[in-house]
Amino acid sequence: MKKIEHIGIAVKKLSVSIPLFEKLLNTPCYKTEAVESEQVNTAFFKKGESKIELVEAYAPGSVINKFLEKKGEGIHHMAFEVDNIEEEMKRLLNEGFTLITEKPKEGADNKMVCFLHPKDTNGVLIELCMEKK
Repeated sequence: MKKIEHIGIAVKKLSVSIPLFEKLLNTPCYKTEAVESEQVNTAFFKKGESKIELVEAYAPGSVINKFLEKKGEGIHHMAFEVDNIEEEMKRLLNEGFTLITEKPKEGADNKMVCFLHPKDTNGVLIELCMEKK
């Protein structure tokens, strides 16, 4: 793992949260994007090397919608950048971690992603992400 790539925050409405984070971070949202596989809309902010991803559900069955119903708005996941997502997935499996998906899938911001089950990571959902080539 190279660095923290971003912190994901579940929000009820991007239309409310984007202006809030623009004021908070004193920087504009640089990208919004829908991720069909997760049934979410995302918004990204960057300050120096740090990125924040706001995640809003657009369908009742979305994992984010379930998260919001259970826990409310707040930190949803921490993402780490990796050079080779498949190698890192194998390494973590060998170390005893549980992967939520067996193969990387397309995520937001031109990334391939995979999540680790929070039961193995002190309750924190961990995302591995690698820039698509």
